[in-house]
Amino acid sequence: MTENPFFEDWTAPFGAPPLDRIRPEHFAPAYERALAEHDAQIAAIAAAPASFENTIIGLEKSGTLLGRVEAVFSTLTSSHTNDALQEIEREMAPRLSAHWSALYLNADLFARIDALYETRAALGLDAQSLRVLERYHLDFVRQGAKLKGEARARLDAVGQRLATLSTDFSQNVLAEEQGFVLALQESQLGGLPDFARDAAAATAKERGLEAPFAVTLSRSSVEPFLQFSSDRGLREQLFKAWTARGANDNKHNNRAIIAEILALRAEKARLLGYKSYADYKLADSMAGTPARARALLEQVWAPARRRALEERDALAALIAEEGGNFKLAPWDWRYYAERLRQKRYAFDEAEIKPYLELTHMIEAACFVAGKLFGLSFTPRRDVPVYHPDVLVWKVAREGKSIGLFYGDYFAREEKQDGAWMSSLRDQETLDGNVLPLVFNNCNFVKSDPALLSFDDARTLFHEFGHALHGLLSQVRYPRLSGTNVARDFVELPSQLYEHWLEEKQVLEGFARHHRTGEALPKVLLDKLVAARNFNQGFATVELLASAFVDMDLHALEDGAGADPAMLEAASLARIGMPAEIAMRHASAHFGHVFSSDGYSAGYYSYLWSEVLDADGFGAFKPDAFDPLAARRLHDNIYAAGGTRDFAQAYRDFRGRDPEVKALLAGRGLETDDA
Repeated sequence: MTENPFFEDWTAPFGAPPLDRIRPEHFAPAYERALAEHDAQIAAIAAAPASFENTIIGLEKSGTLLGRVEAVFSTLTSSHTNDALQEIEREMAPRLSAHWSALYLNADLFARIDALYETRAALGLDAQSLRVLERYHLDFVRQGAKLKGEARARLDAVGQRLATLSTDFSQNVLAEEQGFVLALQESQLGGLPDFARDAAAATAKERGLEAPFAVTLSRSSVEPFLQFSSDRGLREQLFKAWTARGANDNKHNNRAIIAEILALRAEKARLLGYKSYADYKLADSMAGTPARARALLEQVWAPARRRALEERDALAALIAEEGGNFKLAPWDWRYYAERLRQKRYAFDEAEIKPYLELTHMIEAACFVAGKLFGLSFTPRRDVPVYHPDVLVWKVAREGKSIGLFYGDYFAREEKQDGAWMSSLRDQETLDGNVLPLVFNNCNFVKSDPALLSFDDARTLFHEFGHALHGLLSQVRYPRLSGTNVARDFVELPSQLYEHWLEEKQVLEGFARHHRTGEALPKVLLDKLVAARNFNQGFATVELLASAFVDMDLHALEDGAGADPAMLEAASLARIGMPAEIAMRHASAHFGHVFSSDGYSAGYYSYLWSEVLDADGFGAFKPDAFDPLAARRLHDNIYAAGGTRDFAQAYRDFRGRDPEVKALLAGRGLETDDA
């Protein structure tokens, strides 16, 4: 191959990658060269005298080409994949694991890092340099640098196998989602409001179906149907397909993969000297131990379950009142909850959606960033993208560019479900002033116009908060940049940002009818606020159930012979999971914990971070845009990256440790004994 974009200087604005020209065939030679270059760089570092400059800064500056290839590849495989990319993904997963394992198990390299660490007090390092040295030392120790002989070789083999299994898991879930579509006729749309009908029509057109309407297994397609469809049989069919992803009796079944992942993770923990994988993962977190994380889950579970049971009884009563001769089932909950909400609050979410147009909600998120942090967002149509749906903005402050923000908001067949933030390049100043290139991905149903539910709009704000964490980073070292923080801290900037969606100034300014331009009427806004905590028992229980199962699965001291389905059922039975509510993410498609190692034994972190964000938003009362609070938030949370202890970072922002009562109040779960 004579031309390969990875071997060229990237001349697009901000040095952005030429996403429009990169093809699957470019990755094999790019990976080969990148891995060889990185190997040579690491060998040179390991042979050089041990100094902070030679070793730590050398490591920070190494692997530039590999980082570029990896960032683009992961972006495409999650958002714009195809058979060729998936084949490369399966091939490269174990190779990349072996490459990084070889780095962390390089005895000469670790000897230099260890020597620097042991003499760190005498090196005269500033606080950020000391922090990056400490993090590198911990990274190497946690990846087995102190292991000897057979244990080192076994850890390497375990890592390679886990990389393959996680790739297989992810591709299986995507195949299940691609392989199902529920085609519908006009007569099957009973109860669906106009926005849901329009979205179903757009889905059918996009999938090339003869049927005029369709829904898929994307959450943004499934949930509105379950919420509004009056056809109980169709609700059941769709719900069962949605919750069975990865658990069907076909070649995409993930049960055996999960069992092997659990066994290998437990073995890895033992090799590294930990009782369980949960103990291993949480040792480097704010929680510190599984016991502390579980204590928080249990503290919230009791009032959440009580509220959910009250909600269940109310829904059952409504079914009986309407003459239904059946027991409330999981596929009924959203439908009857919506009917009960309308009855209690005269609030119909379908009335809100016309005011939550996607473009306006993006503008709202940018407006808040402007008010809090002085940012401006300018559309750029000269930055290459991989799909016409992808939008790009230049982000600036005081006339000075600070990065690019990419938004990919619509569900597509070749795109993983869910919502996430990622980065094509992290901020740093070690090698010049490197500006970040940050991505937001969502899976909203594409229609004209694209109308969001309030939960969709909250998701947009959530991911935008993650994006700001990357964009506002002001650190020297790549290892400490942006979202390179503890897992149970990383959700704080995103979950905290959600609060501004509900601010009156934001809704009045940007929640405008997509046809008339009329602002959201005060009567609807009042209804929205009044109904804010409706169904919070359900919402909290479905999230906590997934967190408990995740923690229990990874608390296994020996995962050999584990049956994921039985373990999941036992975990749910232990906490008294209401039969009428399903986990938010069942094990067979729990991508947070099995598609990668990111949230394994870490799904609790959403709740842990919610304690921080619920308490932290108190700093903005009564003024949601208080400039002093915004400055403390910027300096200590968004801009600081991983440069300091995370508990101390929160105290520096808030002036004290967080209190759980704010979370309970925010979810409407306060009780006399809570």
